[in-house]
This record gives sequence, structure tokens and C-alpha cells, in this order.
Amino acid sequence: MAEKDWLQEFMDYIVVERQYSDKTEKAYGDDIRDFFEFLEESGDSDYLKVSYQDIRVYLAYLHDKQYSRNTTGRKISSLRSFYQFLLRQEVIEENPFSYVQMRKHQLRLPRFFYEKEMDALFEAAESDSPLALRDQALLEILYGTGIRVSECANLTLKDVDFGLNVLLIHGKGNKERYVPFGSYSEAALQQYLKECRQELLTKNKKQHDYVFVNHRGDQITPAGITYVLKELIKKSSLTSDIHPHMLRHTFATHLLNNGADMRTVQELLGHASLSSTQIYAHVTKEKLQHSYRNFHPRA
Repeated sequence: MAEKDWLQEFMDYIVVERQYSDKTEKAYGDDIRDFFEFLEESGDSDYLKVSYQDIRVYLAYLHDKQYSRNTTGRKISSLRSFYQFLLRQEVIEENPFSYVQMRKHQLRLPRFFYEKEMDALFEAAESDSPLALRDQALLEILYGTGIRVSECANLTLKDVDFGLNVLLIHGKGNKERYVPFGSYSEAALQQYLKECRQELLTKNKKQHDYVFVNHRGDQITPAGITYVLKELIKKSSLTSDIHPHMLRHTFATHLLNNGADMRTVQELLGHASLSSTQIYAHVTKEKLQHSYRNFHPRA
């Protein structure tokens, strides 16, 4: 079977059997094709005869390109999966990438907002602007549910159940989960839908089922949500920068700090593995100080 056919076989496998998302499929394909190009430039394009020494040269090449450790690790992970697929298909006798061990990067705690900082952010969202209702609803949903920015952008009207106060979220790998939302999110979302969304659609002669729209009445994009949040930061008293994922981090951190168990947070975040959730098992400086004052005899 030709090279491109094996690659296509692998791409079909991760989409159909593993149900990876389009974004993940593209990342795998790009990583593998980049490696194929490297082999061609190196003078031997036969990827079925790759040795451990070839991989060491490839790692040096990536280092010279100044790729970050995370990017290099992702590329090696993609290639390890591809060659493991070839091994299962009995195209090769061993996976050369199984010998490659990337040094684990230093664990970084997720950046999040304290409750007082969230209050400042919500205050900044209060405005007389027609789009202020949308911005308030966006902020309430992102913080109140912990969904990813892409999941928020793709949320449709039929995914919102006001009877049970839950959202049906279509997550990574086409996996679905239900996420509850509270009274603040409900009030902000109801007001936005009644007083802002339909007006924007009518004004721009648009019609679709996406919940959140931009000023032209089109479905808002993840980049659009990021822009909205950055504008709110500018209006607030906060000096920090912001990324939509920080609200997801804040959601998880506040749940755990207030007594939620790890499994519940894992389910709400849509993590396939508990290990992905464990990064949130930290405590805030505020909680550390509170515990110190209460329990140390000389505090």
C-alpha cells in the first residue's frame, strides 16, 4: 500500500473508530506530514524503515527549529500513535517511537480568578450597550458551567433546557455531556435571548439556531468571545490579562475549594481521565492563609 494510503487509513481510523475531532485530526495529519517532509529532505523518504537514530536526528531538527517542549512532545505523540497503528496492521515489526521518552515539563498551576476578581469582571459587564446583555450572558455561562470556549460558540437553542437548567454540550471527540447552570446564568441568558439576540438577527436579516451571536447577527467565534472578554478586562479594575480558558480554570478551582469532589468536577469539565482534572487539586493562597490562621498555634 502506498505511503499516502497508509496515512489515510490512519486518519480514517482516528476519525471513525476513535471519534477524534476535526481539530485533532488536522493536528495529527500535520505532524505526520511534517515528519514525512523531514525524511524526504534528509534523503530517505521510506518512513517504514525509520530507526531510533533517525528519530534522534529529527528531535535535534525540531530543537534547531526552536519548537517548544510542548509542541515537540505533541509531534512525537502523534507519530508514536501512527507507528503503533502500523504495528497493529503488521506493516512494521516494532514501533521506533516507543523508545522515545520526552522529559516531563514542570507542572504549572492553572491561572484563575479569585471571587472578588470575578465580581469586578461582572461589574465591568454592566453597561447600557445593546450588546452588554450578550456579554453578561457569555460571562455567566463560561464561569457558571466551565464549558470550553469552542463549546460555548457552538451552543444552539435546542441544547439549552430551561426546565431542568442544563446544557447539552457536544465536546471533544463528539462526546456529549449535560452541564447544569445556576440562577445567575439562567437570568442573564433569558434576558439576552429576549432582548438582544432576536433584535440582532432581525436587524441583520439572519436566521440560525446558535445561541451567541456577534454584532452582525452571525454565530460568534471563539476569537470573538476572546475579544469580548479582553474588552471586559479593559473596563474592569483588574490588571491581569484574560483568556477564555481562565474562566474554565476558575470554575473548577472554585468548585473544589468549596468542597466539590474530583469526580464531579471531572464529569462537569468533560475530562476523559481523572488525571486531567487533578491539576485543579490545588488550593488558593486565600484558603492557605485561612487554614494557617485557624490551625497554627502561633498564627
